Amino acid sequence: MGAVAPQAKTMTIAEARRKLTAQLREGGIETPELDARILIGHALGLDHAALAAAGDRGVDADEGNAIATLAHRRLAHEPVARILGFKEFWSLKLAIDRATLVPRPETETIVEAALSAVATKRSQTLRVADLGTGSGAILLALLTELPEAFGVGTDLDPHALAAARANARRLSLTRAAFIACDMAAALRGPFDLIVSNPPYIRSDDVATLPPEVRLFDPRPAVDGGADGLDCYRAIAAGAPALLAPGGVLVVELGVGQAEPVAGLFVAAGLAPSSPRADLNGVPRALVTRKLQ
Repeated sequence: MGAVAPQAKTMTIAEARRKLTAQLREGGIETPELDARILIGHALGLDHAALAAAGDRGVDADEGNAIATLAHRRLAHEPVARILGFKEFWSLKLAIDRATLVPRPETETIVEAALSAVATKRSQTLRVADLGTGSGAILLALLTELPEAFGVGTDLDPHALAAARANARRLSLTRAAFIACDMAAALRGPFDLIVSNPPYIRSDDVATLPPEVRLFDPRPAVDGGADGLDCYRAIAAGAPALLAPGGVLVVELGVGQAEPVAGLFVAAGLAPSSPRADLNGVPRALVTRKLQ
């Protein structure tokens, strides 16, 4: 009788995490340990605590294949949020897809600046517009904090609008509506608050962006034209007529754009304040007001 071949040792969850961490680190991923934990937890359907508690459990073949598939996608620089299909923003779980940007932590600076600018009116029935809404992140975050407000988000991409509508339904924010148009082209005022995270990367710089952005973010959502200011010009042209007297406009800024964007808004008759910095100290949110 021939000898029985020994069975291959089953890899434990803890070993799978260490292996994936090493692969991601070797592949140039910036946060290999965090990404490995999130991806393996997603593959196995385990949250952080359950994943840690189950470290000694073996990984079966199907689970191993699922982990390998996710690893392949991340090693191709697909962002973790796109792999998962959602991203947390302002403590809201938002679904994203190929038509939407991944909401970024620095964009929460826009929400903070907007809420500060309307702090004395938070209990009033405010009208809010989000130009280029994408997943609806900024608008939906504001509506969760402004219980009497109504909002409208605009976007040219019908797939992005579908994602925003789905997020609003999931969050039971029936006070949000979404319209297909270029920035504010189809809107009628007055609005008490207008917000926007417009495309602001110069066209020639798009090719230099990290692969997570360059390969996976929709180009129309990042390309701001030759000087990165095309959408700011459109906002400056349309916002004054849409804002109520004393109304507030808040836009996200790219690096080094505070002065030229403020200049566009001053020329349009608006009064900008000093920009609000994000957690990295970058001037990120420009608040302007319509004085009358």
